[in-house]
Amino acid sequence: MSDNDGKKKLGLGGSRPANVKQSFSHGRTKNVVVETKRKRVVVPKPGAGKAAGGAGEASAPVGGDPSKRPAGISDAELERRMKALAMAKAREADEAAKREAEEKARAAEREARRAEIEAKEAEDRAREERAKAKADEEERKRKQEERAKAAAAAAPDPAAVPGEPAVGRPASSPRKVDRETERDRGGKSKPVRGEDDGRRAGKLTLNDALTGREGGRQRSMAAMKRKQDRARAKAMGQSADREKVYREVSLPEAITVSELANRMAERVADVVKALMTNGIMATQNQTIDADTAELIIEEFGHTVVRVSDSDVEDVIQQVEDKPADLKPRPPIVTIMGHVDHGKTSLLDAIRNAKVVASEAGGITQHIGAYQVKTDSGSLLTFLDTPGHAAFTSMRSRGAQVTDIVVLVVAADDAVMPQTIEAINHAKAAKVPMIVAINKIDKPDANPDKVRTGLLLHEVVVEKMSGDVQDVEVSAITGKGLDDLLEAIALQAEILELKANPGRAAEGAVIEAQLDVGRGPVATVLIRHGTLRQGDIFVVGEQYGKVRALINDKGERVQEAGPSVPVEVLGLNGTPEAGDVLNVVETDAQAREIAEYREKAAKEKRAAAGAATTLEQLMANAKANENVSELPIVVKADVQGSAEAIVQAMEKIGNEEVRVRILHSGVGAITETDIGLAEASGAPVMGFNVRANASARNTANQKGVEIRYYSVIYDLVDDVKKAASGLLSAEIREKFIGYANIKEVFKVSNVGKVAGCLVTEGVARRSAGVRLLRDNVVIHEGTLKTLKRFKDEVAEVQSGQECGMAFENYDDIRPGDVIEIFEREEVERQL
Repeated sequence: MSDNDGKKKLGLGGSRPANVKQSFSHGRTKNVVVETKRKRVVVPKPGAGKAAGGAGEASAPVGGDPSKRPAGISDAELERRMKALAMAKAREADEAAKREAEEKARAAEREARRAEIEAKEAEDRAREERAKAKADEEERKRKQEERAKAAAAAAPDPAAVPGEPAVGRPASSPRKVDRETERDRGGKSKPVRGEDDGRRAGKLTLNDALTGREGGRQRSMAAMKRKQDRARAKAMGQSADREKVYREVSLPEAITVSELANRMAERVADVVKALMTNGIMATQNQTIDADTAELIIEEFGHTVVRVSDSDVEDVIQQVEDKPADLKPRPPIVTIMGHVDHGKTSLLDAIRNAKVVASEAGGITQHIGAYQVKTDSGSLLTFLDTPGHAAFTSMRSRGAQVTDIVVLVVAADDAVMPQTIEAINHAKAAKVPMIVAINKIDKPDANPDKVRTGLLLHEVVVEKMSGDVQDVEVSAITGKGLDDLLEAIALQAEILELKANPGRAAEGAVIEAQLDVGRGPVATVLIRHGTLRQGDIFVVGEQYGKVRALINDKGERVQEAGPSVPVEVLGLNGTPEAGDVLNVVETDAQAREIAEYREKAAKEKRAAAGAATTLEQLMANAKANENVSELPIVVKADVQGSAEAIVQAMEKIGNEEVRVRILHSGVGAITETDIGLAEASGAPVMGFNVRANASARNTANQKGVEIRYYSVIYDLVDDVKKAASGLLSAEIREKFIGYANIKEVFKVSNVGKVAGCLVTEGVARRSAGVRLLRDNVVIHEGTLKTLKRFKDEVAEVQSGQECGMAFENYDDIRPGDVIEIFEREEVERQL
């Protein structure tokens, strides 16, 4: 039986058969016949060509030969297609002509722009060449003059080489090699970073395939934008290279490499490379001296401007005010005189206040600044300076900022040592003086004795045909106060005091203290300008931003003009009394000035305390060999008191014994102070401050003595007696308890009663008490009542609650601490 079983093969008649071997699984195969279809060839009929040719010659159809026309297309359709084809060809020709015209216009614009840029560059080059030629001519003339002077003065140096000046580059430093020169010489030049010689262009690594042929770093959008800008500039015919800008570089005494690069606007790597070329191996964080930095700046083509560290204070401009900007200001009146001659009482009588009631021992411990409005409506600013001898420096600061000095002398007394000091301070400050003879109401008052005593010190009053006004007053009865104010107003009118309130503020620090609740606080008397809330200022070695301004009445104000005393909050530290406050523009300027002043003061103190030569060192060692020292640590409530105590301590002693201040500061006594005192075997003197709980515990454990004082000359007298060894029995205070005020209640017929919790020791009705606010003594006195529930009790133990009321004092607040103590008599020992 055949393969096809007698059946007819499938396929067309014109096909050609072919055999294909087809493979299956398990090694089976099969032959398959595949038929291939042949292309159909159309052969025209013999008579068709001639008929078509004759017809074409007789009348050619619109579309050409009908035999070559696509099948199924009529003459009309063929005509329409031919018209469309002709229109398309015409449109293409128009577009090509339009494109050619636009390209010519763009080429003309590029040529015009390129010509303009080239003209500008040629003009710049000509200007630079003219400037360079002028500079060369001036340099040549200057060299000729110098050469002529040198030849006239002395014989020329044979070693000198005429010509160009020597370059300020070390002889050993290698010179830079021009890469193009190397190529011209035939040497091989190593490709610089960023250049690609194309050797690895065709190689594909695994890292390139994974990261997009960027070696792990993708090009940023800014880099792509810069590349597009360069390509666009190149296409527009502009130069891709920027013109280098040469700058004036401010150069201090020392500068870091990175800061030098920033000021020159150069890359740090280029500056480091230039340093290495000059033989200096430095990183970007290392500091170089000014000479080296100047060499690098000149190498980059910039101009050097040398500045010193003190130039930072140039931002504080000392400008002269225009006469049109000056406006009248209140006079600053300073009350001076001997202790207990009635200065504060006289000021109280003027301003109807009882400041003297809050002062310990009846004397003024701090400088007070107040503003008083007279009956005529004029403002007077008063400074009340303490009269004790220990406050000499504080009195001198009062004289430095004052316009008029009122010298208070008691009519029942005479001219005393502190009165003489006040006269000397007023004369040194060159300010007018008014003599107020106080206590005229006393039976033994003798004003003429005071006037006569002033003659010995060249103070001649008007009553004795002099030019110094004198007024007899009484702070108790108020006699003569109007005459005193009239004399002050008359003197102020003669002085014609004026200031410009529109400029940046400038003032003097009268007093400074560290308030635990408010931070560093400075009492500032404004001299010029207006100080506003939010101003940035520098005062001495401190700086800050005005957070709040508080006037002498305790009210918050937004600004303070000339001759206005205010408390300033917002300092970063406690300034020294007497420092000058200046307002600056930025916080960075204030910080830079304060850091420079602090550094200068530290260097000055180090230079003053160190022996400069070996002879001085040996002399100091020999002088200190037989001297006994009494070390002490002093903490006070305000800066002025601490300064006055230190100055008083320095005057105590002789060739055999002296007092050494280990540390003086402002604020509460801390554990650091106790540790310093323990290491040196020194007592801690607290003036109107107290030790906190941890410091008290540390002092009890280590046996460090803490002494508290509220009157400064008690402290001075105790130190004198301790240093001299003449120690008699003293009245020592023994602290028996502490109580915290939890709440304050108002009770009729009693006043304010403090609800307290006794935290340490015991509270006794018969003991003395002090009120502490932020570890600063606010009040000292006795208890009016001590109650446990509703019963009056003699004492309350630790951990129990009680009610306390002070005798003649009601300013108590929750959170205050009550200190309970008893006085006992003990024998003093060194």
